Amino acid sequence: QVQLVESGGRLVQAGGSLRLSCAASGNTFSTMGWHRQAPDKEREFVASITWSGGSTKYADSVKGRFTISRDNAKNTVLLQMDSLKPEDTAVYFCHAVRFGATYWGKGTLVTVSS
Repeated sequence: QVQLVESGGRLVQAGGSLRLSCAASGNTFSTMGWHRQAPDKEREFVASITWSGGSTKYADSVKGRFTISRDNAKNTVLLQMDSLKPEDTAVYFCHAVRFGATYWGKGTLVTVSS
């Protein structure tokens, strides 16, 4: 059974940094990454990384501020978030892809105060 567990979300001031972690159990995944959903908005893509770590993608809104990485030995994906802005406030969801199926975590809340 696939299980994704996010951690690291909390309240932080604008300009600060956070690191989110997502631990996956049950399988290995070709791609892992993050989406986020702000209040009253649709879920949006944030970043993703392939199993090899050789390919990463970022939403334009976070390029240059967020860095995604993964530790395959621990089946974990990390999201380093720097220069946070109030508009980054959202629930951040981990996702993982295996054989065309996408799995989701329950999310971790990030709140950025101005």
